Parts: sequence; C-alpha cells; structure tokens
Amino acid sequence: MTDAPAPQAVIDTDAGKMTLKLWPEVAPDTVKNFLKLASEGFYDGTAFHRIVRGFMIQGGDPLSREDHPHVGTGGPGYTIKAEFNDRSHVRGVISMARSQDPNSAGSQFFICLGDASFLDRQYTAFGELVEGDDVLEAIGNTPTTMSGGGEMSKPEKRVGVRTILAQEV
Repeated sequence: MTDAPAPQAVIDTDAGKMTLKLWPEVAPDTVKNFLKLASEGFYDGTAFHRIVRGFMIQGGDPLSREDHPHVGTGGPGYTIKAEFNDRSHVRGVISMARSQDPNSAGSQFFICLGDASFLDRQYTAFGELVEGDDVLEAIGNTPTTMSGGGEMSKPEKRVGVRTILAQEV
C-alpha cells in the first residue's frame, strides 16, 4: 500500500501564489481545520495584516477583509486544541497564530520568514512552503508602519489573499 500524497494548499495573493505541503502526520486536527476553512472560502478576501521583516507574515483574520480597528483579533468563532510537535519554525514553515492561551488558535496563521526556532513546541507548525519563496520574500519586504500595539508590523499597502485552494487529504 502506498502512502497518500501530502495535502497541499495554494495561497493566491496579490503578490503571487505560494504552495504549501501540509503535515497531517504531526498536526492532523490543525490541517483538517485549515483545509475546511479554505474549502469554505473563509480566507477569500482577507489580507496579511501583520508583517514583521525577517520574522513572519500573518494572515487568516476575517476582520482583515476591511480596515477593521480590531484586525488581528478575529477568527472563525471557535478555537482548536494546540498540536505542538517537533517540526522547527524555519523559513517557509506555516504555523497557527494564537493568543497567550495555547489552545486559542482558530483561523489565523503565520509563515516564517527566517529562523524562528524560539517558537518551537509553543505554536502548532503544520506545513511548509514548497513553491513561491519569491512571493513570500516580496510579502515579507512590504513596507510597514506602527501597529496599534506599538509594533512595526502594519503593512503600508494591503497584501490581499484572493483565495486558498486546498487539496483534501
């Protein structure tokens, strides 16, 4: 019996497309949730609302469809349990964003721009970039301004997510 191919997701952005290979073997519920939201069109029209040069780009907030004052706090209306694993947060790894509560992730995710191994076993890594590193780089180099929280991370120009196309497991 052959192993099923790893599920993939293609994030179609204003800057181009990024293809991610997902890791259901280490984060099955997280991958299932991400694919479900993608297939429902949940991410369509959202934006990468937080960009920290050299660290990560963050998206998945439904409030980012417009310039909502509480962007960064939105989600699907539920949370999922953390699935910490031994995959390291290095360039191209996609992981779930969350609040201080480890089990508070819902729809927001981030993609690492560099070595973020200090996040290992504290955030749920669930896939890696396999195509579109130039797109990741372009988004990561988007000029930013001060966010409401006092961090240089608010994109000066919108980097939209047109859609995320998912290949189910």
